Formats: sequence, structure tokens, C-alpha cells
Amino acid sequence: MKCPPVVSKSWRNIAAEASSSGNYEQGSTPPPVISKVVLTLDPLCPDESSIQFKMELANTGTGNTPKSYRLNMFKDFVPMSVFAETNQGKLSVEGKVEHKFDMQPHSDNYEQYGLLCRERTNKYMVKTRQVQIIDNDNGVLMRPMPGMVGLIASGSKEKNKITPTKPSEVKRTRRERGEMENIIFKLFERQPNWALKQLVLETDQPEQFLKEILNDLCVYNKRGPNQGTHELKPEYKKTTGASDM
Repeated sequence: MKCPPVVSKSWRNIAAEASSSGNYEQGSTPPPVISKVVLTLDPLCPDESSIQFKMELANTGTGNTPKSYRLNMFKDFVPMSVFAETNQGKLSVEGKVEHKFDMQPHSDNYEQYGLLCRERTNKYMVKTRQVQIIDNDNGVLMRPMPGMVGLIASGSKEKNKITPTKPSEVKRTRRERGEMENIIFKLFERQPNWALKQLVLETDQPEQFLKEILNDLCVYNKRGPNQGTHELKPEYKKTTGASDM
């Protein structure tokens, strides 16, 4: 059953008041009645379409909470079952859910429901923050008074220290792809292994652009004596060797 938040809140309040007293838990008094369901049917028409359900709340608390609700019954929902856990920690099926009920304020309480919606709208329209104009706006109230400087905690001075900002990386202009490949081949002729930072300094090219070219031309050494460096793929080593001949 799907019920409005005001109804579930009312039921929780009643259950909390009953549990605080603790009488019905000890068996001295029966559990409190929170609501009752009235079933209406036409004996001349035994079809389920003639069955009507109405719920009457026993106590709605204060305010304009409606007391009567109409229960609309449906069968077109995802099949569900009710499970319970035994003392041994095992699950058991207690039953199967065959009907779904949606609560809707009854026509007898439309006026109360309208007042409740209006109260809810007015409540959320109240501004919680306010803007206050300061008469003395010359900044005196914002400056520490004499003798209060020494009261500042030592830890706050460390927090207020200005951390040096890293110099922004110089924007590098990309070369053409073919030209960059020839430059990289010449660099690997000088030495067989290069780190990415070294290649960035040698070529003065963007790091991401170099990564794209290195992924196509080179192999990255993850371990060994040349860990963290790039070297040409075997097929490109053969090509550069043949061109030198």
C-alpha cells in the first residue's frame, strides 16, 4: 500500500507514543488502533469492480490532515512476495502480494486537503535567509580591535599563509604529425630509451600530443633496467636501420 507522507507520519507518532508507554508490549493493554478499513460491495454484483475500500484514521493529530481516504485497488504491478527470517537465519516465504492499494483523500475531505496543500505551499515559500543592511558600513566592525591581535590562534596563521602557486605551463604549439615522427626517429637514433619528460623538453611539444605519437611508435617499459622509458617498436627499429644503410 502506498500512503501519503502525512499518513505515515501520523502512524509513526502514534506508534512512538505507544512504545514510550510500554503497556501494550507487556500485554496489559491491546495495541492502539491507528485506522480502520471499511469495505463496501454490491451483493447483486459480486464482481471485484463493485468493491470499494475506505480507510478512516483514528487520530490525525493537529492541523488539516484529512481523516478519510479512498483505497484504489490494482492488480497490474510487479509480482512480489513477503519474506521472513527465522531464528536460524534462514529466509521463508510468508505470502504473496496480490493487490496494490493507493491512498487518495476521500471526497468528504477535499476541503481539508486543499487547506493542507495551501499550508504546505506557504511553509516552503517562507524565506529562511534574510538580508540585513548595516548602517555603519565604513569597515570598523570588520577590523579586529586593538589588543585582539594576540588572541588569534597560532594555527590560524599557518592556515592563512599564502601557498606559492605553480607557474602555469607555457602553451606549446603542435607541429605536423609527419614532422614530429621524423624528429622522434632522430632522437631515438641518438639514444635508444627516452622518458616522456625528456622528450617534452627536447621537442617543446604538448605532453598529450607526444603521448599519442609514442603510443603508435614506441613501447613503454614497465619494468627492468629501463623502467619508465619509451623505446621504438621492433618494426620501426628495422626500418631506421635499413634507411641508414
